[in-house]
Amino acid sequence: MGRIQSLLAVPRQRPAPEQAVRRRRRRVAVAGIEVDRLTEIQVVDRVVAALRRGRGGHVITPNVDICRACSRNAELRALVLKADLAVADGMPLVWAARLLGRPLPARITGAELIWSLSEAAAFYRLPIYLLGGPPGVADRAATALCERYPGLIIAGVDAPTFGFETDPERFEQVRRALLDANPLLVFVGLGFPKQDLLIDRLRADLPATWFVGCGSAIAFAAGSVRRAPHWMRDHGLEWLYRLATEPSRLARRYLVDDLPFALRLLLVCAVRRLFT
Repeated sequence: MGRIQSLLAVPRQRPAPEQAVRRRRRRVAVAGIEVDRLTEIQVVDRVVAALRRGRGGHVITPNVDICRACSRNAELRALVLKADLAVADGMPLVWAARLLGRPLPARITGAELIWSLSEAAAFYRLPIYLLGGPPGVADRAATALCERYPGLIIAGVDAPTFGFETDPERFEQVRRALLDANPLLVFVGLGFPKQDLLIDRLRADLPATWFVGCGSAIAFAAGSVRRAPHWMRDHGLEWLYRLATEPSRLARRYLVDDLPFALRLLLVCAVRRLFT
């Protein structure tokens, strides 16, 4: 039995109303959004507990790029704030929360959640669906997940063509394929904000399903894109590794847009801590 499976096998009591209120208050306001103070195992526990009660939801994984986008667009900020679970996928957010005196227990990435949630899904026989990536990538990711977690049910995979979300006919094809598969856990790897706007459109069709906006997680699981070494992830340098491996795609995003935003965020949090 794996790490996630052994922990989830322990029976849990349904929280009392006052406990639920305390849970809602465990969010930390940082960079104009809110993130949950949860470990990866607690996220998996929350999702599985909700699924077993027939309730779906939306997991969003804010990083610096998402926070920067939200600071410029009120609709995107509202989208992030209404997610059922928001976890910090970015060390600058972890550092900022620490400076504010509200430390987060860990950085939690979509690249990690696709594995831990799939482990739980295999244990509880919860069908999953992979949506995103170039043709063939989701299929390879599904194969990798099934090899690691025997018994995992793949309800379906889909690699929509570029711009499908603005074409009513192509969008309906994607929607219909998803509804026909009827999964309980959907990983959507289309990048922010496309993936989370799509989730917002689809949630009403599958109210008992959990959706996870997971960015490049499907490509990572497939082995199409390599993750940074663990020591770089642990020290907040994964962005530097990705910049070195995909400079033409990521140079402007990381160096021109995200780095100045992250530095300003940390400076503001440090000053606020000094004077409060």
